[in-house]
Amino acid sequence: MITVDPSGAVAPFEQVRSQIADGIRSGELAEGFRLPSIRQLAADLRVAAGTVAKAYSALESEGLIESSRARGTRVRGGNAHGERVRDAAQAFVDAAGGITLDEALGAVRAAWATRRHPD
Repeated sequence: MITVDPSGAVAPFEQVRSQIADGIRSGELAEGFRLPSIRQLAADLRVAAGTVAKAYSALESEGLIESSRARGTRVRGGNAHGERVRDAAQAFVDAAGGITLDEALGAVRAAWATRRHPD
């Protein structure tokens, strides 16, 4: 379920974009899954249609979704993280009890910066 915090530090379109992207990469939103129309999602979230349109445009540019008049907006395939990455992420979350998401992401960024293998 997508939520938007209008008083948050992150722009509403980015909140929508990142939650959908995370759902696709986690496999929660499978290939071919039809996303709500721009107007419908905007109404559900109580944000301007332009906010959702901007999020969808960014997701399309990233290759995560595709839109067509005939089929609507759907999740593109091949973007979900593999099982190994999902398992490692879950193990990290389980081990990181007691810290905030921002602190956990900071730990990941620090480890990423010092990793020994290329992208």
